Formats: sequence, C-alpha cells, structure tokens
Amino acid sequence: MIDNKGIQNTANPQIQKQNQGQQISREQQKGKMESSTQIGIKTDEVSLSYSAESVVTYDSSMTLNNVKHDGFDLLRAYVVDLFKQQGLTLEVPTGSNEVVNLEEITQEEAADLVAEDGYFGVEQTSDRIVDFAIGLAGGDTSRIDAIKAGVEKGFQEALQAFGGELPEISYQTYDAVFEKLDAWVEEAGQEEPGNK
Repeated sequence: MIDNKGIQNTANPQIQKQNQGQQISREQQKGKMESSTQIGIKTDEVSLSYSAESVVTYDSSMTLNNVKHDGFDLLRAYVVDLFKQQGLTLEVPTGSNEVVNLEEITQEEAADLVAEDGYFGVEQTSDRIVDFAIGLAGGDTSRIDAIKAGVEKGFQEALQAFGGELPEISYQTYDAVFEKLDAWVEEAGQEEPGNK
C-alpha cells in the first residue's frame, strides 16, 4: 500500500514546510523543543528550459513544409542548457582555428562534423587519440600494452557515463584506434635494424 500523504509531502515543498511547521508546534506544546530552536529545511531545485522558434509553412495543398521541430532543436537546446548550468563554454573548437557555437549550429553542420571526413568523424577522432597516446608514450612501442589499457579504460568510463551504450560512431572510433595502434607497432618493428 502506498501512503499518498507521504508522497505528496516529499513531492511538494510547500506542503512539506507546512507539515514540518505543524510537527514543530506539536513538539513545542509537548515541551520537547524550545521556541528559540531553529529548523532548516532543504529542498532540491531543478531548472528546465527550452525555447525554439516554430517555422511552419504550407504549400497550396495545405501540407506542412519545413517543419523545424524534428528533435534536433530540442536536443541542442537541452545540451546548451546543461552547458550553461555547469558554466561550460558553448563554443567547441573543431581544429584549424574553427569554432562551432552550440547555440547556432544547424543539423547539417552537426552532421558534417561527425561525417566520415568530419572533425569528429571516425578518422580524425581516432587519429587525434592515437597521436596523443603515442606522444604520451614518447613514441616507445614497448608501451603498447599500457597505451591500449588506457584507451580501453577511457572507453569503459565513457560507456558507464552514458548508461552502458554509446552511439555507433564511438564503437567505430574505438576499433579504428586499436587498428592504428597495431599498425604503428608493426610499422615501427619493420623500421628497426635487422627486421628488413
């Protein structure tokens, strides 16, 4: 059986304060609490916002054209709001001194960024990860196991942070990173004296 009164008390801070006030009065009447005792009430604060312009046009057959709300605007607004609440910047560098403003990015621009040849696509992202890892290892191929373990740990942390599932592009990037690391070790082994 569910106690509706208990649910309402925790769901509505106004009711919760009223009930706590009544409880305090009862305790004071019983003499268990002095009138000068201060009670602090903590409540959670949640802030959600969304705004998007609605652009709707009709053709001669009265069919909707160019409906802007396809989910992308909602997702973008949600991400922008989260970034603002956390004090993060809304501008994301995309290499070559280019910056994308998340408040202004279009769906087409976002698709271009994650396309095969885009800045956040599989090739460029895996190249950046591999270059970073090789740089950390000082170009020493004998550290390949530590490098792979670090990449695997980072991937698992991202997987956990996103609830156990990532977009397909993340798995493709993961595979590309390991292929490129293996190719780096193989290429370095062929260049060593005596291996020609």
